Amino acid sequence: MAAVRFTPLFFILFSTLCFSQSDEEALIKLKKSFIGGNLDNWVLGSGACERKWVGVMCSGDNVTGLHLADMQLTGEVDIQALLQIRGLKAISLINNSFTGDIPDLHKLTNLRAIYLSKNKFSGSIPDNYFDKMGLLKKVWLDDNQFSGRIPDSLCRLPNLMELHLELNQFSGQIPPLIYPAMVRDLNLSKNNLEGEIPEGYMQFNATSFEGNPGLCGSILGKECENGDNQSGQKQESTSSPSEGIDRSGSGSNSKVLAISIGSVVAVVFLVIIVVLARKRRREDEFSILSKEPVKEEVLPVKVPEAESTTRRKPSESSRRSRSSKKGSSHGGNSGVTDLVMVNEEKGSAYKAVMSNGLAVVVKRMKEMNRLGKEAFDVEMRRLGKLRHPKILTPLAYHFRREEKLIVSEYMPKGSLLYVLHGKFIYL
Repeated sequence: MAAVRFTPLFFILFSTLCFSQSDEEALIKLKKSFIGGNLDNWVLGSGACERKWVGVMCSGDNVTGLHLADMQLTGEVDIQALLQIRGLKAISLINNSFTGDIPDLHKLTNLRAIYLSKNKFSGSIPDNYFDKMGLLKKVWLDDNQFSGRIPDSLCRLPNLMELHLELNQFSGQIPPLIYPAMVRDLNLSKNNLEGEIPEGYMQFNATSFEGNPGLCGSILGKECENGDNQSGQKQESTSSPSEGIDRSGSGSNSKVLAISIGSVVAVVFLVIIVVLARKRRREDEFSILSKEPVKEEVLPVKVPEAESTTRRKPSESSRRSRSSKKGSSHGGNSGVTDLVMVNEEKGSAYKAVMSNGLAVVVKRMKEMNRLGKEAFDVEMRRLGKLRHPKILTPLAYHFRREEKLIVSEYMPKGSLLYVLHGKFIYL
């Protein structure tokens, strides 16, 4: 009996065919879970990608997205069928008639986009629903009947860019955004949210939060009432005198002793607060990102001077950055006149050339000036952990409420963006 030889090309074609058939079978199974809709050309064996089934988006022979908006669909969403579509990255069910709890889309961990707007989904969303969906960029849940708190896991998504939760019944306080610089489109309006708007949301305008009577903050021009803090202060003020009262009637000596002890404690407490505040101020002036040795000396922005080009540990560099801000004993010839400013859309870049020839670039950010310290620290440390031969990671950063600076090595040939696009850059 003659042996049959299979070439590598055969296996490639066979595997592609199997994946294509698997996607088709999954789509047919999904179709059966729907009620209504115009999915007549979803016929097994006709080729979902070749015949361009309605609402099916493909990359080659693999299904990558489902755009099933405005199809008058109802019924259930068969998650097991969707799990068989391995390349699925986006699903849109906008403006249909689905009801009940949110589907178990959290099992599809490779999704980049979820669009469930304008349906009748209801109930609360589990707090850990989005924990395993780290690739998710766009979440549209608006115009439904969702209730309960906004899931914390949703606001922890590292790649979240668009978030629409308007026209629901979400309640409670708004969770803080862990990566606020990533989010470019947000709408939480017309819910039942309350409390102060967290600092990470300051980049958005009032229309993103309107229709929530319980919300307050500078964005809305509505001051928050610190009722709890005020009540705590009242309790402290009323309880303090009672400590000096002589309950046993032993006389004025006990009162004098109590007042003296209270004064000493207050002075010690004040000294501790001042020391901690100064220490924190020094630490906040200039923070080093990298935990590994850097190639060059990290220098402050105001007095760009360097003492050595040898490798140093981050702690040594950080200390020198803070001390040299007040003035370096070596002097140097560098100053404001040595800075070369490059105007850009996002801010200004300054080149600082030292007396020993060392050059660094200080990027002055404009659009991040509304970020708080905590959010800015998170973004900078995340950026500092990047390791790629084509990406220039920052050496250090500087935070002030009205000014944010990023220090990096000077590249004489300019940025990759300039090399690719020249002066005509479209962001």
